Amino acid sequence: MNLFRTKPVLDDGEKSGLRKVLGPIDLTLMGIGCIIGAGIFVLTGQAAALHAGPAIVLSFVAAGIACAFSALAYAELASTIGGCGSAYGYGYATLGEIVGWIIGWDLILEYGFGVSTVAVGWAGYMNNALTAVGIHLPVAITAAPGAGGTVNLLAILVVAVVTVLLCIGTKLSARFNGIMVAIKLIVLLIFIGVAIFFIKPELWHPFIPERVAHALNNPANGPAYGWTGIMTGAATVFFAYIGFDSVSTAAEETRNPQRNVPIGIIGSLVICTLLYIVVSGLLTGIVSYQSLNTASPISDALIQLGIKSMAGLVAVGAIAGLTTVCLVLFFGLTRIFLAMSRDGLLPPMFSSVNKKTGTPIRVIILSGIIMAIVAGFTPIDKLASLVNIGTLAAFTVVCAGVIWLRYKRPDLLRPFRTPFTPLFPALGVLSCIALMLFLPSITWIVFVIWLIVGLFVYGFYGYRNSVVAKSS
Repeated sequence: MNLFRTKPVLDDGEKSGLRKVLGPIDLTLMGIGCIIGAGIFVLTGQAAALHAGPAIVLSFVAAGIACAFSALAYAELASTIGGCGSAYGYGYATLGEIVGWIIGWDLILEYGFGVSTVAVGWAGYMNNALTAVGIHLPVAITAAPGAGGTVNLLAILVVAVVTVLLCIGTKLSARFNGIMVAIKLIVLLIFIGVAIFFIKPELWHPFIPERVAHALNNPANGPAYGWTGIMTGAATVFFAYIGFDSVSTAAEETRNPQRNVPIGIIGSLVICTLLYIVVSGLLTGIVSYQSLNTASPISDALIQLGIKSMAGLVAVGAIAGLTTVCLVLFFGLTRIFLAMSRDGLLPPMFSSVNKKTGTPIRVIILSGIIMAIVAGFTPIDKLASLVNIGTLAAFTVVCAGVIWLRYKRPDLLRPFRTPFTPLFPALGVLSCIALMLFLPSITWIVFVIWLIVGLFVYGFYGYRNSVVAKSS
């Protein structure tokens, strides 16, 4: 059994049927569209209140450094290997089929539950916005059964809208994403411009609150704080950074991907990391970090300051932000399915591309139905840590893949090269593993169960139908 057989390093997607319509600006906006969302509008306040205090800034720095190493590795493999499979394709081409399968299965978990999680968050902000203008929807249709309702129709609605956009075409989806990104960036810049006049430096003292030992990794017992709290906060807000990796799933729909994909990956990460640091610093500087454990910390902070109109504007930015996160994560999910199906590891229906629209309509609709059901009937907003562990596992494989491919295939053309290799990729591996260790134990249990199910699927279907196996 050759579980470590690899597919060709140079992934030729010319015959895939996907249209090359994206440029560097489209890709950068795609990355920003996915990164700026639940992390900055929701998790920032919760991580500050429960884990890090004002030192949430350092949590974002730590998570950003881990992402930077991974982003450089993604950029190198995207320019060298290509294809729409992202970490799945890179793992398959460098470390072997079983590693590629595990990461592909892991990415399905990350993107799929990520879309559903963000859809629930979107529904909450939309319901609050409707209530603010006098439209009161019954709880029965705005919450899942486990959250006091019957069905979350608003969550189903946003998944349905995004499904239609992706079916129509990639270029239209990119234009819509660009508009939504512009709205939320304007809102965040306005918040920065307003908040800077309300800073109270005493709120930053102590910058790193004293550690509470009994609460370690269990927010139900109270906050953690200290340096341990900073790292736990970094693992928590890592959800905020999922997105730049989805840029690599658009490689086959990109003009000059060897140049443009690295620009999109690194550019979006740099812009968003700076925004996160500035916004989180201002947020803990205008109100007490202990009051930020809410579903909408930025809006609530502005309400505490008496600026209710600005709080409503932030809600608009949050809705736009979460919409683009759903769009880009959904896009990435369908391209992972397409890549795995094209390699024979999943049924061929997942790689069927509509000739008229140039999009994989079948897998988009099927995925949309499943994620809409999950978002509508499951209180899934607690699954951010599950998405985090999937992301960190993928990043670890990509960083390791750069080191291995440099050793195994030094002759390959690399339009973008990760600097200080193998040091930077090795630091990426270590930092991602370190953050994974700070995630709750229940997250690891569910993750392992998901991987076991995936191995059964691979054993009964993928291993037997692998295109690489048949060709050899």
